[in-house]
Amino acid sequence: MEKKIKILVVDDDIDFLNVTKMILENQNYDVVLASDKVEGMKKARSEKPQLAILDVMMTTEQEGFEMARELRQDPEFVTLPIILLTSVDSVTGMNFKDAAGDSDWMPVDAFIEKPVDSQKLITEVNRLLPNK
Repeated sequence: MEKKIKILVVDDDIDFLNVTKMILENQNYDVVLASDKVEGMKKARSEKPQLAILDVMMTTEQEGFEMARELRQDPEFVTLPIILLTSVDSVTGMNFKDAAGDSDWMPVDAFIEKPVDSQKLITEVNRLLPNK
């Protein structure tokens, strides 16, 4: 049996986690959930995902940014594709999407605006995991 690609989703909204899990599992991904950075880092280390999807604002307003940086500083996860979910653009007026892939400023591979469009999420996941 073929081993499924594992995706870690970290968000403090349980409804979002459950819907996202269902969307990704329908695409034949194995999904691991966490509700904050601490739990997310533990699951990353124990589950070894091939991609991470992180919310920006969880316990703190920048927890997703912090987790992305922590993952990038760990040699085990330095190349892990990371998608950051945010409604920060609309709140702050800043365009974080322009910084995606700029490892000095923002160590992530893609930004997706909340509320998340399921097709856009699948498109980005498939783009970052081309060997699905």
